Amino acid sequence: MAKKNVLTALALAVSLTAAAPAMTGCVGSTTTNSSTTDRTQIMLISEQEINTSAAQEYDKVIAQAKAQKALNTNAKQTKRVKNIANKLIAKASIYRPDSKKWDWEVNVINSDEVNAWCMPGGKIAVYTGLINTVKPTDDELAVVISHEIAHALREHSREQMSAEYAKQGALNIAAMFGVDQTKLAIGDAISNIGFSLPFSRSHETEADELGLELMNAAGYDTDAAASLWKKMMAASGGSSNALENLLSTHPSNDDRIENLTELSAKLKTGKSDK
Repeated sequence: MAKKNVLTALALAVSLTAAAPAMTGCVGSTTTNSSTTDRTQIMLISEQEINTSAAQEYDKVIAQAKAQKALNTNAKQTKRVKNIANKLIAKASIYRPDSKKWDWEVNVINSDEVNAWCMPGGKIAVYTGLINTVKPTDDELAVVISHEIAHALREHSREQMSAEYAKQGALNIAAMFGVDQTKLAIGDAISNIGFSLPFSRSHETEADELGLELMNAAGYDTDAAASLWKKMMAASGGSSNALENLLSTHPSNDDRIENLTELSAKLKTGKSDK
């Protein structure tokens, strides 16, 4: 294919990707009463579709954990996690009124993995590896759970899937115009480094900030965010180098701690506007 035609095809693909939100699903911020962001979000997939899929996947995870006798095996630990989560859930409607109607679930899964997550629609899981390895205080555990709830309140999964949907559509259009696979692979890599991963890092920062507001509303000490991430740094062996930060879906630990410390101070003085 001539160079001019290749560039034309790629330009058309990028243009259609950029136009997709206007043709389908641009919405305002999915949260309210938060000082963290009021940006417009691109949603090309319906909320019902993603929440239904999330509920189905959650049921599979819970069923597997039950089969492995790994679900809520420690009554004291499970009660602690659910108590913290429920305090946060009770305040979630401040930022997302319709979350009152979500079918919230909270479970603890026995696993060495240091992890926790909240699927769209309020399906929460905390792994014992997080509790046993990091040994968080209640406030620090609230940092983790509020962060994961914030992802759900902001519908980051739906937004990320919409972005990938648009990107793949552009690459498919380019292929239709005869752009060879090497150029498509390069285009995909550029898109991944220049768009998808930074986009995900921005989601992490938003979840940090909204999560801090949520835990503050629930009465937890927001200074615990910095101490939690210092523990996480120690558990992971320290800060990442510059290349790892570029290719990471999370902000660097140092940047994260600095941002959370600053926001915590603002929340404590009632000056959390940005």
